[in-house]
Amino acid sequence: MSDKMAYINSNLISAGKPILPIDRIKLMSPDDWESLIEEWLETKDTYYLKNIERLGGAGDLGVDVIAYISDPKTNPNNYEWDCYQCKRYSAPLSPSNMWVEFGKVIYYSYNKDYPVPNNYYLIGTNGIGTKLKKYLQDSKKLKDELKKQWNSKCKNEITDTKSIPLEGKLLEYFEKFNFNIFSKIEPKIIVEEHSKHKNHLMRFGGNFPKREVLSIPEIKQDEELRYIQQLLKAYNTEIKDKIETIQDIVTTKYNRHFNDTRKSFYKAEELRVLTRDNLPDEIFDNLKEDVYDGIINTYEDEHDNSFKKVKSVENEASKLVIDSNPLKEICRPIDKKGLCHHLVNDNKISWVENE
Repeated sequence: MSDKMAYINSNLISAGKPILPIDRIKLMSPDDWESLIEEWLETKDTYYLKNIERLGGAGDLGVDVIAYISDPKTNPNNYEWDCYQCKRYSAPLSPSNMWVEFGKVIYYSYNKDYPVPNNYYLIGTNGIGTKLKKYLQDSKKLKDELKKQWNSKCKNEITDTKSIPLEGKLLEYFEKFNFNIFSKIEPKIIVEEHSKHKNHLMRFGGNFPKREVLSIPEIKQDEELRYIQQLLKAYNTEIKDKIETIQDIVTTKYNRHFNDTRKSFYKAEELRVLTRDNLPDEIFDNLKEDVYDGIINTYEDEHDNSFKKVKSVENEASKLVIDSNPLKEICRPIDKKGLCHHLVNDNKISWVENE
């Protein structure tokens, strides 16, 4: 057996066979399902300032997630919006699941609780059944059947406070209602497009994308950064002939360490960028906190000079085992060293205290 196969098998034993995203959706709670839809909509540029609102729950008036096309504050009675109705069922959605939902949007828009949505999308964790698909493809057939089903499926189900018979002005409104707004979106589309969202890996797992390699800028762009200034002061605690400027380091024994430090700083920055684009913001902050917790005792030890403190802390950081952070699989010793200098840059630690 190859080492690679042994590695794969050990992962399967410890974590089990990976669950495909399309199957993981079927296991989501209704709340998680709506939250996923909200995140998916955040990846789109269609909506006003990415203004997405989740209403699912009691009193939602038949609306789970609202995506605003225009600003509702500018015109509260006539804003444009799309409705995303999120259903978690163990089987594909059928017409019997949805007659009352269609009835709600007709009644509540008639009642002026909200404007008629531009689009009303049905999204089920197990997709849409064939019979319901056919209704959604034929708006006249959908309208005629909903009219037939109103008394049994809508009249006493839209609200538990009163009956809503389809008659009078409501019937007139019903007859003029645009049934073309009703359509569907398949879960596989949501999974594919949600991959752009930074929470995708946290929700569905998978491999990290390849990290972007950052070039190290010229020193003049960084020389005022705190970690650079602290390094210079640390070097000066070890020698009599003080280094006056960053450029003077080139001719000293510290040149190699200085260049390696800048490299490690930008390797840690690569992790920050990767996290920014693919994970919740707190993941990188938690990683820095893990490094801080791992090096703080060494940092507080007595050292002959501040440069020896720098090297002791870097060495301790490079040996740290990070178990609890999603970045543990791709965090290398050079990244951990660089995170020490990120902590300096954040003013969490100092190589020389009395600046």
